Amino acid sequence: MGRHEFTSRLFVGTGKYPSMEIMEEALEASGAEVVTVAVRRVKINETTSLLDYIDTKRYKILPNTAGCYSADEAIRVAHLAREAGMSDMIKLEVLADEKTLLPDPIETLKATQVLVKEGFTVLVYTSDDPIITKKLEDAGAASVMPAGAPIGSGQGILNKNNIRIILESARVPIIVDAGVGTASDVTIAMELGCEGVLLNTGIALAKDPVRMAKAMKLACESGRLAFLSGRIPKRLYAKASSPEKDF
Repeated sequence: MGRHEFTSRLFVGTGKYPSMEIMEEALEASGAEVVTVAVRRVKINETTSLLDYIDTKRYKILPNTAGCYSADEAIRVAHLAREAGMSDMIKLEVLADEKTLLPDPIETLKATQVLVKEGFTVLVYTSDDPIITKKLEDAGAASVMPAGAPIGSGQGILNKNNIRIILESARVPIIVDAGVGTASDVTIAMELGCEGVLLNTGIALAKDPVRMAKAMKLACESGRLAFLSGRIPKRLYAKASSPEKDF
């Protein structure tokens, strides 16, 4: 994405864990290379920070603008992340309201245009609307990240057809972001042909976050392998596995 290359297709967040120690174990079990952190949670001027629990030599930090409700606010947070030396990559989130946490498409597009012009590598969270996804891509986003379902809902991918339509014409990596509840949701996204999945709550709030992180890793790998292998066509009627021969 942009000038960045990664081998793991699973991106994970750092919020909502029972403890920082469990978060560290879960990050390791996930096999992720990219870890996203909410800039608002990083207390840069305090002695103890979230970043103290993340090995920045091992993980690439992807700061995000979670909690921003306007383009101007998201742009300010992106500037803060870059000035703090976190990254020139930014996961852009501009939300419409606190109840649904759905993205604001107009403010998201506006912020994308500004940040791309300022040299950021922008990975942008949006809805699964193919039209706005195309506009964000045209604006210069390095990756577009359509929601599988509302943030933290755990409902999985609600509209596979929209994801398929997005993938048909995509010229940048499509990464499903939000709504993942369990490992099979990750597999479905990867089998559809997505380049990756970003998730947080599905791991952090599982009964056993570390075990779930490993499950998500395996699901991501198996889904990608299945996509590359090509599934057989679906049939209405049965077809015998054994050769049809006369005896």
